[in-house]
Formats: sequence, C-alpha cells, structure tokens
Amino acid sequence: MNHIEKSFAKTRVLNDISMHVEEGEFVALLGPSGSGKSTLFNLIGGMTSPDEGTILLNDNIIHGQKGLIGYMPQQPSLFPWRTVIENVVLVQELSGKPNYEEAKEWLKKVGLQDFQNAYPMELSGGMKQRVAFIRALLSKQNLLCLDEPFSALDEFTRIEMQKWLLSVWEDNRKSILFVTHSIEEALFLADRIYILTKRPATIKEEIIVPFARPREESLLNANEFFQLKQKLFNLLRDEIKVGE
Repeated sequence: MNHIEKSFAKTRVLNDISMHVEEGEFVALLGPSGSGKSTLFNLIGGMTSPDEGTILLNDNIIHGQKGLIGYMPQQPSLFPWRTVIENVVLVQELSGKPNYEEAKEWLKKVGLQDFQNAYPMELSGGMKQRVAFIRALLSKQNLLCLDEPFSALDEFTRIEMQKWLLSVWEDNRKSILFVTHSIEEALFLADRIYILTKRPATIKEEIIVPFARPREESLLNANEFFQLKQKLFNLLRDEIKVGE
C-alpha cells in the first residue's frame, strides 16, 4: 500500500498510509478503536477503492478487485445449515472446483476429522475458528487477511488458538496481515507490527519483532517480551490520550 488516502463523506479515515507484507511474512496491525484497520482490509479485498495512492499485489494494482485474498472475519461466519466439510469447501465451490479430499486432509491435520459431518452449532468457539481458517487457507490465495479472529474467545482458548495458528502457518507460510487489539497477541504471532494513530490513521511506528521462531508459550513470560510489550503499550496509550 503506497500513500493510501481514504475518506467517507467528510470524514478522513486513512491519511498517507504506506505499508507492505513480504512473501511468507506475518504482519500485525495495532491501533485504537476506529483507526481504520477494517477499512484497510476492505481496500485490500476490493470492497472499496482508495481516494489516493496505490494497492499492489505481486506488483499488480488491485483496486476494486475481489477474490484475490483469503479473508477471515472476527466471527467464523459459518453457514448453520451446512456441515463442517461443506463450510470448508465453500470458497472452492463458488469457483466451481470443491476438493473434498483436500478438505478432509486439512480437517484431519487440525483434529476435526470426527466432526466433518457435524453442524456449526455442535462445535466450540475454537473449533469454529479452525474451520473458518481452513476455509480461508483452501481459497488458495497467497495473502490471508485475518480480522481479530480470536477476539471473542476466552483467554485460555485464545492462547491455544494462537499456538495452533502458528503451527499451521509454519507448515505453509502464507503471507498474513493480522488485525488485533491485543499487544501480547501481536508480539507473539508477528514478524513485524505496524502501529496506527487515531483517525485519520497514519503509520505511527513500525516494530520489528526480534523473537526467534518457532515461538513457545514460555515467551509470554520472558523479560524481553514484557519490555517490548510495555513499549507498544505506551505508544498506543499516547494515541488514546490524544484522541480523548
């Protein structure tokens, strides 16, 4: 994204946003509520176009083009009348080529092989999120945009899902852009973090996360982790104070 500007009516939401995601990289976005993080996803996904600037995917401008990224929203958004496996192949089905064998393999990898014929109402919150993520993976897009996918989960389930996401990502290394309100989550998952200001959003700071991979849960208690967490907390606290 190069020098992106976006307004709705008289409200400017994004102001000169420039950022990038490398192939196979995990990048997180942190910012105050209402800072335009979801608007960025809508622009990348082709739901709307920038007023100024360019958005490129593999060096091609993609303004207003849909179907070029994988997307996972805050809620799993599973169709209740479809079984787990039918939900998993939905994106492939829309393109006319559902691959049930591949879907079964992925469900086995994530421990849901016994639930492939179950309906969403029979699943826990964490299980629903796994189904939604596998559906995004099977879209075959190289860039996945994840919009606070674990925000509705309890703390213990959330940590387990973070570890699960990293294990799956390590195996296939899709490029990921991950929106979160959790500083700890961003530090645990990402290679780099962009800090957004209050609206109209600009990039306040880019943080390179120094922790080696694979990440272990013990990292959450490390002194280096706490110090960087405090730095990010102060950056975001300043933005919230400015916006009050």
